[in-house]
Amino acid sequence: MSSIRNAIPKRTYKERSQPASRKKFGFLEKHKDYVIRAREYHKKEETLRILKEKAANRNPDEFYFGMIRTKTINGVHRPESEANKYTPEELSLMKTQDIGYVLQKLQIEKKKVEKLKATLHNLDNQPSNRHIYFAEDRFVIESFGFGGVAEQELFFSSCRLSELFPFQFYFWFNTCE
Repeated sequence: MSSIRNAIPKRTYKERSQPASRKKFGFLEKHKDYVIRAREYHKKEETLRILKEKAANRNPDEFYFGMIRTKTINGVHRPESEANKYTPEELSLMKTQDIGYVLQKLQIEKKKVEKLKATLHNLDNQPSNRHIYFAEDRFVIESFGFGGVAEQELFFSSCRLSELFPFQFYFWFNTCE
């Protein structure tokens, strides 16, 4: 019987809004708003308790170098200002070093881009897996011995050669002789 009761969806409870006659008093805090506010309050309260405990257990002989550079003005801890920490010469030197560093990094990135661009043009042209031989005449081709393939067929039909053999022949003729 309880499984049927759990299967039926229940209507969600909604908190009422601020009545129009009470708008002058501001925002009406709902329960979820109160829970958030209470958690934050207790969290702050806990940190204050821990800080008070640390202050009570403080060692009076304790020393930090930060104590030299700070002052208490009306009970408030004030560190010395570090506005005039560097001389104008040191500041100008640091600025030029920063600019030099940025320019160096820019140059490195430009070189990377150039390398990548150089590799891009090779994407379209796939390398052929063929050996290239340079022959001065047909007798050199005959010396390779292609198993009965006629030398005219080798010379004229380059597409059939590419199917038969994994290399190409280029001919050049001596015009000096």
